[in-house]
Amino acid sequence: MILTAFCQNMMTNNYEDYRQSVTAAAGGLGNMSTKIGMVSLGCAKNRVDAEMLLFTLKQAGFELVADPAMSDVAIVNTCGFIEDAKQESIDEILELAELKKEGRIQAIIVSGCLAERYQKEILKELYEVDAVIGIGANGKIVDVVNKVLEGKRVESFPDKLCLDINGWRIRTTPFYYAYLKIAEGCDNCCTYCAIPNIRGKYRSRRIEDIVEEARTLVGNGVRELVIVAQDTSRYGEDLYNKLMLPELLREICKIDKDFYVRVLYCYPDRITDELIDTIANEPKVLKYIDLPLQHASGKILKRMNRHGDRQILTELIKKLRDRIPKLVIRTTFMTGFPGETEEDFIELSEFVRDMRFERMGCFAYSQEEDTPAASFDDQISDEVKKHRHDIIMEQQSQIMAENCVKMIGKTVKILFEGFDRYAECYYGRSAADAPEVDGKVFFTVEGKKPNVGDIIEIAITDYVDVDLIGEYKA
Repeated sequence: MILTAFCQNMMTNNYEDYRQSVTAAAGGLGNMSTKIGMVSLGCAKNRVDAEMLLFTLKQAGFELVADPAMSDVAIVNTCGFIEDAKQESIDEILELAELKKEGRIQAIIVSGCLAERYQKEILKELYEVDAVIGIGANGKIVDVVNKVLEGKRVESFPDKLCLDINGWRIRTTPFYYAYLKIAEGCDNCCTYCAIPNIRGKYRSRRIEDIVEEARTLVGNGVRELVIVAQDTSRYGEDLYNKLMLPELLREICKIDKDFYVRVLYCYPDRITDELIDTIANEPKVLKYIDLPLQHASGKILKRMNRHGDRQILTELIKKLRDRIPKLVIRTTFMTGFPGETEEDFIELSEFVRDMRFERMGCFAYSQEEDTPAASFDDQISDEVKKHRHDIIMEQQSQIMAENCVKMIGKTVKILFEGFDRYAECYYGRSAADAPEVDGKVFFTVEGKKPNVGDIIEIAITDYVDVDLIGEYKA
């Protein structure tokens, strides 16, 4: 994890007052000679939590190090959404446990979604772990660190609502983009998903707080703000009794700086005409929307506790594309949900073929305990789930390859990000590519090299897999 510039949410206009309140709430000061390292896994929302933890630790006096292997206390901010994510978190803990056995680190703290979900099991089964804290205990991280340094084992699981959704943070993304978390928790209660149990009910931040944070971010050089929440399209419903994402976007776009806004994680049922018009008409809002659809079969969607069917979703996609020219739609699908027949899967496959999504991800259903779908009788074998997943991804690869061919000979604007020493060329992202989840544009430079963070134009000459290749001439 790379540590970069401070970022503030401006819950208060007085930084020193806020710093002191954070330190007091977190459990006092830390030992300045103690080094803290962190590994944060999972989604961008979890990353924001990690950044707030880092700020609290820094303000308490601890030294932050980029490599947990060089720390005294290593924190693993875990993901616990699906089986693969849980395994990644456990593997990371076990890797740090080996360093602890070798005497290279003193203590291991586990936080985040896996800790919240498996509270007792982690301390019981992973004896090398010194502390397990739920998301509601993030504000007490300094006290937890101090206790494990005293040799105590700690477990702390306050109410999830104790997680502060506002606060300062140390950004770990490159300087030119940042995630802007606008809400916490989820009320959708999809039958396959454990997030409502892990993160609690949906809680929106105030518009004023979000806009002030956005103003600080772009004032510090951020060129791309990535809006995230478990469901961004639900924003404001709990706080203002109406869907407020369009108004929030308009307020952010009033900031007098040169930057773009990207919107992720919108729920299809809450794509209103007002939101469509806002994305279409606001120049700073990228013509890109992340719209996880999960399936196309009405029967399967109903079992997932989601709404719609193939016809309704087809009409929504057509409406979006008609009203937002050159829109890029990213979506996600699930194969092998309990009860998915061959006919249901064929319907999904045909839908993917017909819609020709610009960006798409797919994963095989993961049977997660304590979710309604886990107890459904008609579970599907791992082999069938994986086979169906592979078919969908192969279809999408062909669609994206065909789209790449159409880009050859055209010029695209990209955000220049750096040099790839393996590919031995420069790279960046276009408006069609969200950080960490989509592809890149690789290119050679003729003349003066641009500066990282610049918006530049690339002439596309070829493609590899789903990434475009081009040339930049200064």
